[in-house]
Amino acid sequence: MELLLLLVYAFIVWLLFFKFKLLPWTFVSQVIVVTLPVIGIAVLLLLANVYAPSSSDARVMNYVVQVVPRVSGRVIEVPVQPNSSVKKGDVLFRIDPESSRLEVEGMRAKVKELEAKVAGARAIERQLILERKTAQGRRASVAARLDLVRRRIRQHTVLVSSGAGNQFDLQEVQSEARNLEGELAAANAAVGQATQKLEARTEDGTLVDLAQAEAGEQQARATLADAEWRLKETVTYAPADGTVVNLQLRAGSYAAALPITPVMSFVEDEQYVIAYFNQNELHQVRPGNEAEVTLLTFPNRIIKCRVESVVWATGQGQLPVSGVVPETGFQTPPPGRYAVKLAVEHAEDDVILPAGAHGHAAIYTDAVHPVHVLRKVILRVGTKLDWLILKLH
Repeated sequence: MELLLLLVYAFIVWLLFFKFKLLPWTFVSQVIVVTLPVIGIAVLLLLANVYAPSSSDARVMNYVVQVVPRVSGRVIEVPVQPNSSVKKGDVLFRIDPESSRLEVEGMRAKVKELEAKVAGARAIERQLILERKTAQGRRASVAARLDLVRRRIRQHTVLVSSGAGNQFDLQEVQSEARNLEGELAAANAAVGQATQKLEARTEDGTLVDLAQAEAGEQQARATLADAEWRLKETVTYAPADGTVVNLQLRAGSYAAALPITPVMSFVEDEQYVIAYFNQNELHQVRPGNEAEVTLLTFPNRIIKCRVESVVWATGQGQLPVSGVVPETGFQTPPPGRYAVKLAVEHAEDDVILPAGAHGHAAIYTDAVHPVHVLRKVILRVGTKLDWLILKLH
């Protein structure tokens, strides 16, 4: 771009001073002719570096998932191949589910057994309530009969004392009263026993035996849910659209649920570009600004992007956590660069960018749009030069 501007400027100078001789070619004019392009190009480059900053360190990034089985067991099937593309939800591998299935069946039987215990405990509670009501009714009946017999005793006692009554009748009524007192005591004991059992409750008012049975049932259901989850996790699915790399599994091998031993790596298709800029180049950059990226992998191709965010942090901005006071040396490390995350526009979705591809990037801010043209031309000229492979072997 600078060369093109210089050629246009030289042509204009030739027309003015030599072709049509509209201006004299003196020492002063010579100084002016030489100085103007130097100053102009310097100003253009300075403005471009502020309002259309560029980076020679742009990298394509992909999310990589280290696939680790959630359960341990013998692998029975690996339907994917290394470096093969898969869709979200495709099966990556299967672990022998037999032990997990047996565990699920056993826990289901256990849950049914505990459900029966809960139902029995509830039936016992209803039975105790019924027994207490029955005992209370019998106690009320016996108490009424005893009250009547006691009145008869008082009547017979008066008659016997006056000589109008029979002593045998009085003794018979007294014997009946003692029998009824025994029945009343038995009824009171039955009511007390049922009440005592019904009053043995937890803080939430549940019968103790019923609460224990329900707690056992809930624990068994939780264990059953865990066993069903383990059975489900014997099949591992692709978490997203992507590519399987570093595949280490084969049918018959043993897969362990250990975070330090992934069985494969999964590279997701979702991509973004990270470009690194000097710290004083980003004060005009805002999320949503237009950006362009060129990669050595795709010479003469401009990839349209948008600024998603600026990572306003570097490793030099943190202090190590230790019990030692940080020392300040005589020399400070050079200032680090800030990373800018660029999202590839949807129009570029048909192109799969290689993870780790390197290239150049430029951001076009919302001000001084004429310098954007300069930056775009420089970027396009540079990507055409990427066709050249400069090596001697």
